[in-house]
Amino acid sequence: MLRTPKVSRSEIFRGFDSELISRLRLTEVSVLPKAEEPDKLEGRVVFEVTVDEEMLNSNGSIHGGITAMIIDEHVSSTHVRWQVNDCSTMPIYVLGLATGGRATGGVTHSLNVVYHSPALLGDKLRVVSTTLTLGNRALSSRCEIWNATRHRLVASAVHLKMDPSEPKPSAKL
Repeated sequence: MLRTPKVSRSEIFRGFDSELISRLRLTEVSVLPKAEEPDKLEGRVVFEVTVDEEMLNSNGSIHGGITAMIIDEHVSSTHVRWQVNDCSTMPIYVLGLATGGRATGGVTHSLNVVYHSPALLGDKLRVVSTTLTLGNRALSSRCEIWNATRHRLVASAVHLKMDPSEPKPSAKL
């Protein structure tokens, strides 16, 4: 039987994702009226990071897995130590705080990433995330990674989050 080690919530994970996250720099946090729905607000956050050798694939461009990790694991153990789990969740959290609503991250239900162009060693990336919806149970956001050096879109994503269900007791065989 495979047993996983028990880790308390107070312990901080120190894997590659935490190393990557430590390189990200928060440059913008805002809550503004949505352009398409002026009576509703939109949370927006922007981070920057420079592509280094550890982020490259065998072709010399940023690895797709690193790109997805930046989107999915961007903020939990980051600079500000907010209880948010990723880049695309941070605008949801910010909007919840600003409106007195839900300031929660939930868990990933789906993460759909589209890759548009490569980013190379030394390129400066801007990670821009905005809220889409904040429902009673589902939360969603959009994230785009822009290559500020080459003025190209590297990747775009839609991230759907949900509040986790309470765990059910395991069945006895």
